[in-house]
Amino acid sequence: MPLSEQEQRLLDEMERNLYQNDADFVATVSGVRGRANYRGIIVGIVLVVVGIGVLIAGVSTSLLVVGVLGFLVMFAGVILALTPARSPKAGARQAQAPAAKASARRSGGFMDSLNERWEKRQEDRDQ
Repeated sequence: MPLSEQEQRLLDEMERNLYQNDADFVATVSGVRGRANYRGIIVGIVLVVVGIGVLIAGVSTSLLVVGVLGFLVMFAGVILALTPARSPKAGARQAQAPAAKASARRSGGFMDSLNERWEKRQEDRDQ
């Protein structure tokens, strides 16, 4: 069943408000990834190689602590290599997000306005 004009407008407005108020959530859901962090990838690969060397040294000397340390260095290298770069825009967006949320709370909030519209719609439908 297609949406009525009023429902379509309400859906469009909800989408616009979502993009304005919660940009981090939209970026996460849309699957947009940040730029590749080439420096992080290179450092991560170096850490993985060093970790493998330390792990092999730990196994050959039968020192458990050295082997565990090698594994941890390898794990840190993989995490560093797979973590995307943070863009300056993301930091600015995070700094602006609390102010936008605070202003939304002061004005009654997005959900409050949706609840009011829903109640009004139900009242109009009953009449």
